[in-house]
Amino acid sequence: MDRVAKLASQKAVVIFSKSSCCMCHAIKRLFYEQGVSPAIYELDEDSRGKEMEWALVRLGCSPSVPAVFIGGKFVGSANTVMTLQLNGSLKKLLKDAGAIWL
Repeated sequence: MDRVAKLASQKAVVIFSKSSCCMCHAIKRLFYEQGVSPAIYELDEDSRGKEMEWALVRLGCSPSVPAVFIGGKFVGSANTVMTLQLNGSLKKLLKDAGAIWL
């Protein structure tokens, strides 16, 4: 849990992902298209990935990936991020976290 919290606070936007997950790919594209350069941690390519995945589940991330952190705070997974995008509040979160300037 400590490792997840530490990694999540090191950049304005952090995404815990799996390289084979289509929803993870969609969420990463969404952020890239917003002009955000997120830190991405591919759990299936990390030696401690399973441990981090369990920590994400304990945080309430279901499914465990994609898990998105903005400004060091857990935002949610794909459904939550897409809802924020559709209702227009994702951009404000990204501005407030310093991930985008416009």
